[in-house]
Amino acid sequence: MSLHTILWFIPACFALNMAFGPNNLLALTNGMRWGVGVALAASMARIAAFAIMIVITAVGLGALLIASEIAFSAIKWAGAAYLVWLGIKILRAGAPQIEHAAEIRTALSMKKLAQQEFWVAIGNPKAILIFTAFFPQFLDAANYAVSFTVLGVIFLVLEVIAITIYAIAGRRLGRFAKGKSSFGWVNRVSGSMMIAFGAMLALAQRPSM
Repeated sequence: MSLHTILWFIPACFALNMAFGPNNLLALTNGMRWGVGVALAASMARIAAFAIMIVITAVGLGALLIASEIAFSAIKWAGAAYLVWLGIKILRAGAPQIEHAAEIRTALSMKKLAQQEFWVAIGNPKAILIFTAFFPQFLDAANYAVSFTVLGVIFLVLEVIAITIYAIAGRRLGRFAKGKSSFGWVNRVSGSMMIAFGAMLALAQRPSM
């Protein structure tokens, strides 16, 4: 791959990484409630999910998934249902005690946060659509495997940067929401947005091939 191609890919890719969606909403919410470190640790499960999707796309299964109405619909509805369920859970969540945020670092709690990040990412077939439709514009056909790997690694690195930005923004917002009433408002907004993302995903149409 030429340096020119990579330099074109990075800003275009980062715009996708920074797009506000359910996973970045999770990073923002976790950063607000538990701190940047916890949000970043939990989001590594998202990175794992995206890495799996990149491999699936690289071997050609991404296009097959998008072409299959049954497969696309199954993932879409499962992902939408999970987002709605997660939104309701956030709506019902109480205010955390920020001064005791270290308690969230227990294995069980971190596992739950990581599972949320993973299932929100893996349950959105539109992510595979991004890799299937976006990556080929920058691939070197003569060095397909190497160029796809390079683009995949760059995407994941930029995703970590985007997660960090959202987590830091959430942590700063959290400093202004120290009371139970403030966190109740945050929960209502975050939960409602997560439910809205679920509804949007449910209405998404399978792209024509």
